[in-house]
Amino acid sequence: QPVQEKLASMTPKCLIRTSPPNRASAPSGGKTEMKKIILAAALLLAGTAIASAQDAEAGKTVFAKCGVCHKIGEGAAHALGPSLTCVAGRKAGTAEGYAYSPATVAAGFDWTDEKLLAWMEADDKVIPGNKMLFPAGVKDETDRANLLAYMKSECPTK
Repeated sequence: QPVQEKLASMTPKCLIRTSPPNRASAPSGGKTEMKKIILAAALLLAGTAIASAQDAEAGKTVFAKCGVCHKIGEGAAHALGPSLTCVAGRKAGTAEGYAYSPATVAAGFDWTDEKLLAWMEADDKVIPGNKMLFPAGVKDETDRANLLAYMKSECPTK
């Protein structure tokens, strides 16, 4: 039921039937209604894809804060901080060739979306004793979500 309510709230009013179809004057009314529903769903899905692209683009701007120490994208090398290419899904402290803090190596978890978002906000709460120096964090929730979308978009294998 919640999905139907959400779809109804996002469906243009011209596509929502307010009364039953008049079967006498429109024998194929059901087919027309189905076409309208399919069109509405397609528009909804297209809007979601467009929003994702916008999120990644906005995240590229947020990444400027990270780019002082980190590089990202195909062929990105480690800098002051490790390369963040394809970090999502990787085990913490395992990017080959980077000298992580003992705390990060011992963290023992994979970088899930939840872990990455928490790290962006306050890295020292996720892995106390890590060597990253970014006490300000990324405080805005939308900025963190956009940053994550950008980081994922820069992974050439996904």
